[in-house]
Amino acid sequence: MSQKDKITYRDAGVDIDAGNRFVQMIKPLVKATTRPEVKTDIGGFGGLFSLHADKYKRPTLVSSTDGVGTKLKLAFMMDKHDTVGIDLVAMCVNDIIVQGAEPLFFLDYLATGKLSPEKAVEIVKGISEGCVQAGCALIGGETAEMPGMYSEGEYDLAGFTVGVVDDDKIIDGSTITVGDAIIGIASSGLHSNGYSLARKVFFDKMGLSVDSRLDELQTSLGEALLTPTRIYVKAILNLIRDFQIKGMAHITGGGVLENIPRVLPKNCQAILQKDSWPKPPIFEVLRQGGNIDETEMYRTFNYGIGMVLIVPAVEAEDILGRLGGLQEKAYLIGEITKCSDCNEQVKLT
Repeated sequence: MSQKDKITYRDAGVDIDAGNRFVQMIKPLVKATTRPEVKTDIGGFGGLFSLHADKYKRPTLVSSTDGVGTKLKLAFMMDKHDTVGIDLVAMCVNDIIVQGAEPLFFLDYLATGKLSPEKAVEIVKGISEGCVQAGCALIGGETAEMPGMYSEGEYDLAGFTVGVVDDDKIIDGSTITVGDAIIGIASSGLHSNGYSLARKVFFDKMGLSVDSRLDELQTSLGEALLTPTRIYVKAILNLIRDFQIKGMAHITGGGVLENIPRVLPKNCQAILQKDSWPKPPIFEVLRQGGNIDETEMYRTFNYGIGMVLIVPAVEAEDILGRLGGLQEKAYLIGEITKCSDCNEQVKLT
């Protein structure tokens, strides 16, 4: 075979040098998330994390995995990639904090057709920021360059986290009882759910663009839709040190109607007062623009509540005060009653 007939991996669309450059570029971002338990630098075959088991009587590991979903389409449309990494971390760490678990470390998976180190660094900036907000270490990940698998300029993101909680401090909803109070912590927007419907309404039905500016919003539609998911970890870790939190629900796909029942005992029903919390303007624009039924809004979107806490009624006021001091907007949104219709564990009034 002549020299001119030789072919390389780069000729096939995979640039190893670009991948190596990317790893070097993100090392400071990874270092910003480190914890004392981290035993390796990025670039190894596996991330080592030493569990300080002496801090726990019976440590239980809790894990969660997720992605960002079609919210990534907004990042592609706006060519803005520095916030979706926060969403990625948030969707995982918010899932394990509801069981009382402190997130320890995070790993990500970035797949694309052609690696742009500069764009990938922007993505990891968001992942790093999310880990800082959650107090967990980014100890590794995978960047896959797969020509032909993705449209030009597009990528997919996934990740997972591992946390720990003492066995006797696991929060599972089993102690929830009639008379308990329901507290809702405000979301920052749509978070990372319902974007297929949102895009259909805003761009197809209403004919808007990411640059559209609406009187109801204080920024462009694209910026509003890209607002990153709020991470509740540090606030909740603060609460569970001093208060009895009986159950929590991360309000993701399925909204309050589908997620709250996941932590309720079968004989309990959550009565929610619809007017007890403000609905962010973007939800109302979406509801009116799409002529979306109210029930559909409550079961598709978080509708302004990103996290739900179920607590003893006598502690509710103090918990609301603490959350306010932690810069979280929180509201008393309902109570637990005896289940009169166990096919409907959440009732809106």
